[in-house]
Amino acid sequence: MRSPRRRAREFALQGLYQWQLTGQGAGAIGRDLAELEDHEAADLAFLERELAGVIACADELRALLEPLADRKWEEVSPVERAILMIGGWELLRLPEVPYRVAINESIELAKRFGGAEGHRYVNGILDRAAAQLRPDEVAAGRTAERKPRQNTGRAPRAVLDKKADA
Repeated sequence: MRSPRRRAREFALQGLYQWQLTGQGAGAIGRDLAELEDHEAADLAFLERELAGVIACADELRALLEPLADRKWEEVSPVERAILMIGGWELLRLPEVPYRVAINESIELAKRFGGAEGHRYVNGILDRAAAQLRPDEVAAGRTAERKPRQNTGRAPRAVLDKKADA
């Protein structure tokens, strides 16, 4: 079962796809989204904030993300472009959302709605964007990954398994 926040991101993706095709404003798109099934299951405040925020920051997001892509912005599929803008906006404007959450949620959107390898493409671009936008948070995360395990006073699992086999 998807969380209300994830559902909001899914609706935001649909709304941003519509925005790219029609140029409608966030209000009109929000009204269209409200007619869709399960709309009420989404975090509606987050959806409204994200949809309006991404559309308002579209030029800034393009300037951030296009140099990190391996092709021109117009050549990125509209679905992956919308996903990148969602992840980029969260990295840029929502410091309360950890960078890994913003990236992972975008990857999940790409797995569900993007092309076959779209999730890898999204991951690579947003990883580089996170390093630019949140260098301290990214560095802290990488340092935490390298920390050695603390001694719990127990033998490592492999040692226990070998003793059980003996």
